[in-house]
Amino acid sequence: MAATVEQPRLVVHLVHQLDVGGLENGLINLIRHMPPERYRHTIVCLKDYTEFHAHIKERGVEIISLNKREGKDFGHYMRMYKTLRALQPDLIHTRNLCGFEGQLVAALAGIKLRVHGEHGRDMSDLYGKRLKYQVLRRVLRPLIGHFIAVSADLEHWLIDSVGAEPERVSQICNGVDSVQFHPRLGPPAAVGPAGFMHDNAFVIGSVGRMVDVKNYPTLVEAFLRLIASPHPAHQRLRLLIVGDGPERAECLDMLTRAGASHRAWLPGERTDIAQLLRTMDLFVLPSLAEGSSNTILEAMATGLPVVATAVGGNTELVHPGFTGILVPPRSPDLMAAAIADYCRIPEMGARHGMRARSQVIARHSLPAMARGYLAVYDSLLGHAPCAGTEPPRR
Repeated sequence: MAATVEQPRLVVHLVHQLDVGGLENGLINLIRHMPPERYRHTIVCLKDYTEFHAHIKERGVEIISLNKREGKDFGHYMRMYKTLRALQPDLIHTRNLCGFEGQLVAALAGIKLRVHGEHGRDMSDLYGKRLKYQVLRRVLRPLIGHFIAVSADLEHWLIDSVGAEPERVSQICNGVDSVQFHPRLGPPAAVGPAGFMHDNAFVIGSVGRMVDVKNYPTLVEAFLRLIASPHPAHQRLRLLIVGDGPERAECLDMLTRAGASHRAWLPGERTDIAQLLRTMDLFVLPSLAEGSSNTILEAMATGLPVVATAVGGNTELVHPGFTGILVPPRSPDLMAAAIADYCRIPEMGARHGMRARSQVIARHSLPAMARGYLAVYDSLLGHAPCAGTEPPRR
């Protein structure tokens, strides 16, 4: 009698929206590196998804939109319930604050195995202490079989503030493709409008959604202070911010009012991030809060030194004096001083960037990230672990 081939288990990933962003890219990378003979995947979006991730559908991944309206939309709970009942997944994996309510709907829909991931906080709850959200998390916490945090900061917060049992929390670092994101070979390619790049330019770069929590006006302010100074090295400076969002218009207006538009390029959303990173000499992230920044990891893999705010998981990725410099949030003076150090001492940037890439290769590979998630899923589903995976750790 022929042996019965076991059907791959179905995992539903519940996210707010599938658009350009670190969490979303991390999810796509995770699906790409999970063994297809063990797990199938469906992505359920509370709102919608863009064509940016349409290629994942070609891999057999179904993407479902619940079309949640802005504000209160109680109807989306019923749509979520019906969707989950129809899918009948073996496991559901929710993410961030919006996912907590999904845990209750999943339990009502009869999904017994439930995982929740924390990837970072937004402007409405920078430190995870807002009372109504804390009550929601504590009330729904018993429904969650296992928590995943992308940084030690979030891991400690889940245990100390949310009350998660330590043995039910795993920290799994984000991974990055160090083949796609690699240092440039030779001089940087000319990018941007005419006159933006020149042979001696020093490009300060950043990549991310231009929303309030990313705080890009602080970076623009630091740049404007530098180019207004008389130091001759600062005349080389150029600013490149890749991404779109409501703060892009404010940043462009700041540059226009200062008469510095010709020294900056804010091209909006792009798909050639790896190539644009290779035109930069320094990566800067001015966020007010972070989980574990995928863009920092991509910059480090590209061999760039990093100036970042000392918030969340940034302090675990950037080692001051070794791979970069950390500064307090909302401190344009200190950010400008850190940028100036790299502009004036180019050998320091080369040294820190080389160490940053070595750190990424050693600790933040995509296969290592996938093995961490695989170990959690296998443990909950009673699978024998795959070769090379380890049980989830505290």
